[in-house]
Amino acid sequence: MEGKAPGKRLLSLSVMLMAVGLSGCAGSSSMAEPPRQMLVAVAPGPALNETLAMLLEQGYVITQADGELGRIDASLARPPGYRLEARVEPAGASGASVSLQGYRGGRRLPPAVVEPLFVELQGRLAR
Repeated sequence: MEGKAPGKRLLSLSVMLMAVGLSGCAGSSSMAEPPRQMLVAVAPGPALNETLAMLLEQGYVITQADGELGRIDASLARPPGYRLEARVEPAGASGASVSLQGYRGGRRLPPAVVEPLFVELQGRLAR
């Protein structure tokens, strides 16, 4: 770097630091935690219906629901306000896999955010 002017060295260093910083941002988003998931001894249809009813009772606004895909998208209508994705898929002969994931500002929320919903849903499906 002997022949380079101080301004060019500073520019090169700035570009390298920015590239390292941006690669760190990209890496952290790909290492997001998986959705919270549980297996239930209820068929997928009733599990999806119960999930939908619970979300409505808890104050969520359903933005999309598709029974054939086993998918519900909802938004919490009060603070702290976040988006929720619920998925119900067949698991075993007569069970289902239920997964919930919360998002705020395009970022996944920790699984602990949806844990109270899982506790409520387990109680409802056990009846």
